[in-house]
Amino acid sequence: MPEDIKHKEHEQWIHYKIDDEPESTLKHVLTPVEIMTDAGIDPKTNYLEQLVHGHASISYKDKPDENIEMKAGMRFISKPT
Repeated sequence: MPEDIKHKEHEQWIHYKIDDEPESTLKHVLTPVEIMTDAGIDPKTNYLEQLVHGHASISYKDKPDENIEMKAGMRFISKPT
């Protein structure tokens, strides 16, 4: 088995939701632009908010290129700009 395929077998998928739709990534860090693009959402006309249980949501409206450390179960919503 090629080494790159063997390496991917040991990587863990990170499952999260955007607009209540399931998404997955192998990357441990994504930007809001990458999260929206991967979900088929236009980052030029939308921005991202992270929903945090029991806390105020985190807006990335003015931070589209900020690194977000991805963790399983994260929830995001897109909003029009």
